[in-house]
Amino acid sequence: MTTASKLRAFRDKPFELLREIERLTRSALSGQGAGAAEGREWVGVAFRLGTESFLVAREETREILGIPATLARVPGAKSWIRGLANVRGQLLPVVDLRSFLGGGVTPSNRVARVLVANHREVPAGLLVDEVLGFRKFADGDFVGDVPPTLLRCERYLAGAFKRGSEAWPVFALRNLLESTEFLEAAAN
Repeated sequence: MTTASKLRAFRDKPFELLREIERLTRSALSGQGAGAAEGREWVGVAFRLGTESFLVAREETREILGIPATLARVPGAKSWIRGLANVRGQLLPVVDLRSFLGGGVTPSNRVARVLVANHREVPAGLLVDEVLGFRKFADGDFVGDVPPTLLRCERYLAGAFKRGSEAWPVFALRNLLESTEFLEAAAN
């Protein structure tokens, strides 16, 4: 007897139908549980700063935007603060991430993007050279060692994912956004 025909047998018994659906769902989920632990994957957003590529956890990114057409200058702010953008009625500070890290100014070209951080207390849009899309890695591909980078950003990295000879450093946005250097945006 197929699953569909079993469920049809409960057509006139709604409570028993719900109980059977729950039982089937639980058995399907428990069957997934064994393989899911082995094959768990991490998903991140890949982006480029200059010539280097990085990852940020998908959960730490709210959205990705093009460079806003209008950025209001912030008087008295450090040079890496590009300005304030009005995004759907909310003010969003836009920060040139490469400039903040001492790697020069990010050009405002057609591939540059703003990664909007998913952080409750610190709203920020991080201007990057390019967003490369989602990247998926098996949990086993993660290494805790921080690979050397050209930009001085090791203190904001939380390990890397390795695939073959490639190493993808993982940017910990929370560490960046809550750091004293980032929060002290007023020019001296």
